[in-house]
Amino acid sequence: MVHNQELTLLRIVAQRLAGPRWQTPSAAVRHLGAVQAQDLTGALTSVALRVQGGSSEEVRAALDRGELVRTWPMRGTLHLVPAEDVGWMMAITGDRIESGLRTRLTESGIDDAALAKAAAVAAEVLADGQALTRAALMEHWVAAGLPAQRRTALFVLHVLCGAGQLALGPMVGTEQQVVHLPDWVPNARSLDAEEGLTEWVRRYALSHGPVTERDAARWLGLPLGRVRPALARADGLERLDIDGVRHYLDPAVPDLLAEHRRDARRLLLLPGFDELMLGYGDRTFAVPPAHLHRLVPGGNGVFRATVVKAGRVIGLWRRAGTPARPTIDPDPFTAWGPRTRAGVQLAFERLP
Repeated sequence: MVHNQELTLLRIVAQRLAGPRWQTPSAAVRHLGAVQAQDLTGALTSVALRVQGGSSEEVRAALDRGELVRTWPMRGTLHLVPAEDVGWMMAITGDRIESGLRTRLTESGIDDAALAKAAAVAAEVLADGQALTRAALMEHWVAAGLPAQRRTALFVLHVLCGAGQLALGPMVGTEQQVVHLPDWVPNARSLDAEEGLTEWVRRYALSHGPVTERDAARWLGLPLGRVRPALARADGLERLDIDGVRHYLDPAVPDLLAEHRRDARRLLLLPGFDELMLGYGDRTFAVPPAHLHRLVPGGNGVFRATVVKAGRVIGLWRRAGTPARPTIDPDPFTAWGPRTRAGVQLAFERLP
C-alpha cells in the first residue's frame, strides 16, 4: 500500500529534488514539461534545485542563451518552457488563452486588425533576434496608433505569446525582455496536436508521477476528455493503483527511491510556486489538511514557500532581512526542535 508519505517521496524523486539531478537547466525544465514562473525568482530557484550543482544564475544564463523562455502555456499563468518546444505547446493551448482574453480585448478596443498590427510591429522591431523590455515594445505599439493603456498592452502581449509569436526571453537586470519567437528560436521542434499533447502528458507523468488523469488535466488546464486518450497513447509509463485510483509514473522511480531514500527524506526548502506543490490537484499527500489554508492564505492563489522533511510539509518560510543580508523567517506548523531549526537555516544558506 502506498501511503501519503511514500507518495510524496516517490514524487520528490520523480521531480529530481532527490537522487540524480539534471546536468543543465534546460534538461530539468524539459523533464518537468513546464515550471510555473509567475514568481520568476522562485522559478529560477526551483529549476536550480533540480540541477547538479545548480544556481539561479545558471538558469538566468539559459534564458539569455535562448534555451528557455517564459510564456503563458497553460492555466493562464506564466511558465518556463524549453524554447524549442514552445511553438507546439502553444498550438495546443493558445486558442483557450485567446478565447479567455477576447472579451477583455474587445472592451479595450482591440479587434483582429489591431492584433495583426501589433504582431507586425513586434515582428519588425524584434527582427533578427532583437529583444526589448515590455515597456519599450509598448512604446512602439503606441507610436503605431494602438491603445496606450498599459493593461490593454499586456492583454495584447499575452495573446501574441499565446499565438506563439512572442515570448519572454533574455534578462536585463531583474526584468525579462520580449522576443519574436520565430527569430529567437529558429530551429523549433514541430509536432502536430496529437503528437504534442501525448508528449506533454508523457513528460508530466514521468516527472511528477505517480499522478492521476485528473491531475494531468488540471495541470494542463485542458478537458479530461482530451487528456485521458493522450495518457493512454503515451508509452513508457507504469500504471499503479492507489486506493482504487489508477496512477501513472516512470517505472524507474520506485527503484530510484529505494536507492536514494535518505536523500528524499532530507529537509528541503522550496519556493512558493514549486512544482511539488503546484503539480497536483490534491496537496494533502504532503500538507496536513489542518494547515492547507496557511499554504494559500485566503485562497488567493499565492502559494507560500514550504519546508519539507521526510515527505511531509512541516512549515512555511519567507525571506526577510535585506538583499545584501538576507535572513529566513520560518513559520512552523508545530514546534521544531533545535536540530530542525538548524537544518532550516543551513538549507536557506545553501539555496541556489
